[in-house]
Amino acid sequence: MNEIAWLRHNKIDLALHLLRVVDDPDTHPLLLLHGLGDSSPTEVPHWAEAWPGTVAALDFTGHGQSTVPRSGGYSPEVLMADADHALAHLTDGDPERKITVLGRGLGAYIALQLAGARATQVRGAILTDGPGLAGGPTGPSSQSFFALPTNGIAPDPYALVELGRDLRPGDYAMSFVRLANQGSGLSAPITVSSIFRPKWLAAVSDQPGVVESTIAEALALYA
Repeated sequence: MNEIAWLRHNKIDLALHLLRVVDDPDTHPLLLLHGLGDSSPTEVPHWAEAWPGTVAALDFTGHGQSTVPRSGGYSPEVLMADADHALAHLTDGDPERKITVLGRGLGAYIALQLAGARATQVRGAILTDGPGLAGGPTGPSSQSFFALPTNGIAPDPYALVELGRDLRPGDYAMSFVRLANQGSGLSAPITVSSIFRPKWLAAVSDQPGVVESTIAEALALYA
């Protein structure tokens, strides 16, 4: 199954792939967030087969089947808003309903942000390896202006450049861990399953409420 739910986010149409739909109130959805330049899987990944509830995957703005905007303007916060739209859809807008998020690469950074921003709803964020995990510098740097040839086909080259060099200071990343700890009700709302540890993720990994385990162990815990 790969039914697509189309979500309107300002002028963007987001493709939310419903890889498996389970109508069981005792389960909650798993939302998959892809890496930079990637797109959603077309079926439930083998490592998520044991998940008891709905499994969905979001194409970020400028990726997969979602809209490619004109002239860029990407930031992780824009993608976090994308993921927030997916969360609202999967929970039917009910602030009491839960969701677990697993992000690869850039998607891991967005999963962390969503876990802090929607701490009462995100039942665990799993951060794994993938494209765009490192991001850009950890401190301010000089900016440059550029224009890229585009043809409206994903992945958007503006996304690759802008999101590949976005600013990721460790203290900013850690603020989302603190928010998750305050609101989630879990002793370990964040799980790091990646091998590569850029500076922001190394800082996150040392925080209370963050554990390290395999993807399978994390999914079993949050399910």
